[in-house]
Amino acid sequence: MNYCRDKCSGEGYALQGCVWLADVKMDFDGNMFRAGSRFGIANCCCNYPALSVSQNATARGRWESIRDGFRERWAEKFGQWPADSSGNNYPAHHIRDLKHGGNPTDWDNIIPYPADLHSGLNQVYNQCYSGQPPWTSVGVSHPYGE
Repeated sequence: MNYCRDKCSGEGYALQGCVWLADVKMDFDGNMFRAGSRFGIANCCCNYPALSVSQNATARGRWESIRDGFRERWAEKFGQWPADSSGNNYPAHHIRDLKHGGNPTDWDNIIPYPADLHSGLNQVYNQCYSGQPPWTSVGVSHPYGE
C-alpha cells in the first residue's frame, strides 16, 4: 500500500486502492551459487480520470495494431510469450488499465496473464477504483499470478 500511496501522491492523485497482480521471479542457478529475487507488480488505483468510450477504443486499437509484433519482440527478450495447454496465447494485461489512461504500448505496462485470471480483473479493478474493500487495505501475502 505504501508503494501505491507514494506513486499516486507523487503524480498528484489520491489513492483509492491497490491490487497486487503478480510477482516476477528472477532466479539464477550458476555453478558456484544460486540467487534470486522477486519483483512485485501492482496496479495502483489512483483517482485518475476515466477515458471516454471512444478514447478507450482508440487506445485499445493502438494495442491491437502492435500486439503480434509486441509478442515477437517479447520472445526475443524473454522467450516465447506464454500460452495455455491448448496453445492459446495468454492475454496481455495492461497494469494501468486503458480506461484510466494506461499506455497501451508501453513495455512497462504490459504483462502476459493467464486467461482464467485475466477475465476476472475487470471486476477487481472496478472495485479498486471505487475504493471498495479488500483493495483499500493490506491483504494476502501472495499475488494473483506468478
